[in-house]
Amino acid sequence: MPKIKTNKGAAKRFKITGTGKVKRMKSGMRHILTSKASGRKRVLRQSGLISKTHEASIKKMLHG
Repeated sequence: MPKIKTNKGAAKRFKITGTGKVKRMKSGMRHILTSKASGRKRVLRQSGLISKTHEASIKKMLHG
């Protein structure tokens, strides 16, 4: 039986925390930043967590 490969696209985007939750970076910080308020950009710099709905599928992709 062959081993299942890790999804490299998912591996670059998500990390597993110590408690087993899935961490992600927020979108919207790549370009067109001049029209966004500094407060909004500050919030986007912080990481977020994946909802419970998608957690199982992302963990399956990461643990290949």
